[in-house]
Amino acid sequence: MRAVTTAQTLDVQPTPLALLLLGREADPKSERGVECPGDLPSPSDPDLVERARAAKAKLGEKVFVLGHHYQRDEVIQFADVTGDSFKLARDAAARPQAEYIVFCGVHFMAESADILTTDDQQVVLPDLAAGCSMADMATAEQVAECWDVLAEAGVADVTVPVSYMNSSADIKAFTGKHGGTICTSSNAKRALDWAFEQGEKVLFLPDQHLGRNTAVRDMGLSLEDCVVYNPHKPGGGVSTEELRAAKMILWRGHCSVHGRFSLESVRDVRERIPGVNVLVHPECKHEVVAAADYVGSTEYIIKALEAAPAGSKWAIGTELNLVRRLANRFADEDKEIVFLDKTVCFCSTMNRIDLPHLVWALESLAEGNLVNRIQVDPETEKFAKLALERMLALP
Repeated sequence: MRAVTTAQTLDVQPTPLALLLLGREADPKSERGVECPGDLPSPSDPDLVERARAAKAKLGEKVFVLGHHYQRDEVIQFADVTGDSFKLARDAAARPQAEYIVFCGVHFMAESADILTTDDQQVVLPDLAAGCSMADMATAEQVAECWDVLAEAGVADVTVPVSYMNSSADIKAFTGKHGGTICTSSNAKRALDWAFEQGEKVLFLPDQHLGRNTAVRDMGLSLEDCVVYNPHKPGGGVSTEELRAAKMILWRGHCSVHGRFSLESVRDVRERIPGVNVLVHPECKHEVVAAADYVGSTEYIIKALEAAPAGSKWAIGTELNLVRRLANRFADEDKEIVFLDKTVCFCSTMNRIDLPHLVWALESLAEGNLVNRIQVDPETEKFAKLALERMLALP
């Protein structure tokens, strides 16, 4: 009889991540989120819409609800403003009279809102498990180790960190401490232009695709100017010589939604829909961006479709909730809008914010109970805000 090997016989201890994914541990600083306390209303409750309206009306100007473009329609209908992550954080900062900022988005977005709002405002995330897989691909410990590798290679002093908005407050703080700036998908080129005026190299965190696409497509650098630092390999999996030769040191991170679009997706949609315009987000892979007709941020995508002529055809490479909403919005204008990939692709963590969670959060606040507050500690906030202010000062 063959012996059965078990974790007990090998004395294997589950890692913190394994326990977290199994739902047996919690990590409030992780984009993977933690459990949501309290009893949620049933998703089949026919009164959910009315309950949300009543709770929001009771709170009045004390509450300001932010809705990211990738949210479900059932949630978006209660948003006071919609937009991308940074726009929403700035909208919150512009409403100092709102005591509660209910952010229907993901964890890093709520952190940015907390950083930019006043101490008297309290940011609430309806489901703490609404995180971002990309933001989770770069931890403070990993990035500190990367910086040590750059120092050993003798290039840290000439490297400027540029972190995408889709990063944790810890990563934004690291960026601020080391003289870097934050960028969005709209101003990434401006941020990189600024960074190369400050130093010889850029450490781009955490999305390799946005960094590569901006450097190569928008700035004229070559693919050979870019190296990828893999935090799961010794020394990042790159040699000292490669680090010294590179201009762009790209963190090995990506968006789980945009990263799934492929060159085959582009070729397939062109065959299926003659004359189609392919419009993708710059978080897509380089070969997808190179094959597309148009590339731009979420706001760019919306404006492009608003300006598109009647009868035009569009295949959009971004999150499905937004694509479906845009297809419905412009259907009467005879604009054909389809999802770039044939496979359905929602942002799974963004979709954790549903109507039951929103109702629970609003009703709790209306009853005087503060729930799911997102609060960045003062030291982290100080340096993260410094990095954000550098972005706001970009020419």
